[in-house]
Amino acid sequence: MSHIVIHCLLFMFVVFAAVSGYRFQSLTISGAWATVVVGTIIIAAFQFQGLFLLGTFFVTSSFWSKYKQQKKKCVEEKIHKSGARDCVQVFANGGMPAILGLFYLLFQEEIFLYMFIVSIATANSDTWASEIGSTSRKPPIHILTWKRVGAGTSGAISFLGTVSAFSGALLIGIISVFLWEEVSLQLGIFMSVLGFIGHFIDTVLGATVQITYVCPKCRIITEKTIHCQLPTQPIKGFRLFNNDTVNFLSILLSALLIFLFPMFWS
Repeated sequence: MSHIVIHCLLFMFVVFAAVSGYRFQSLTISGAWATVVVGTIIIAAFQFQGLFLLGTFFVTSSFWSKYKQQKKKCVEEKIHKSGARDCVQVFANGGMPAILGLFYLLFQEEIFLYMFIVSIATANSDTWASEIGSTSRKPPIHILTWKRVGAGTSGAISFLGTVSAFSGALLIGIISVFLWEEVSLQLGIFMSVLGFIGHFIDTVLGATVQITYVCPKCRIITEKTIHCQLPTQPIKGFRLFNNDTVNFLSILLSALLIFLFPMFWS
């Protein structure tokens, strides 16, 4: 089967996945289009292997977003966006992998493949931590104050969320070992660790620079700019650094960390 036919089949699969995501309310219409764009670039750069790894992230993150959804209702009051992912959320998590795919196409250097894997591991780690950690029986602890805070608070960690974060990163690293001959078991685990570190980078950014608001009516602390049909008031962080910006930066920084450890990949 020619490469053109294979790429066409993979593209059709991406379109099918995007449409399915929209129909099952995991993606908005803009999120579906963004998924097609990201998926197409990944196919061109990393073929079936890259698409499989990206698909692992999207499928598992969609699954965990539906997990114990009723229990997460109070968390949804705090986070900027919940439910179906729009184009901004898709690009916040998939934009950097797509950019690394473009770099790989231009330069054909293996380092961009490794950075791509780390970026997916980070996105998966952070998503698993948020979606599973928010169901923890014990309230999380804020990393700056070390006090118990409400579930869904930016910059907070829990034991369940941390274990989930490591599991999400490890899944991506282990799968990459089976997908690429260039990825040894040692390298796969190393990239999993970098993805796990990326989750903590996201947590630190969430605790320090991410914008947080308070509702003037019910006084809930939230990431939303509108709550109780009223504009919320900023109380911490910078407007530029919303949840999507923090996600993108944490993925970028974790991917760049690989340059500090050339002994694992050079």
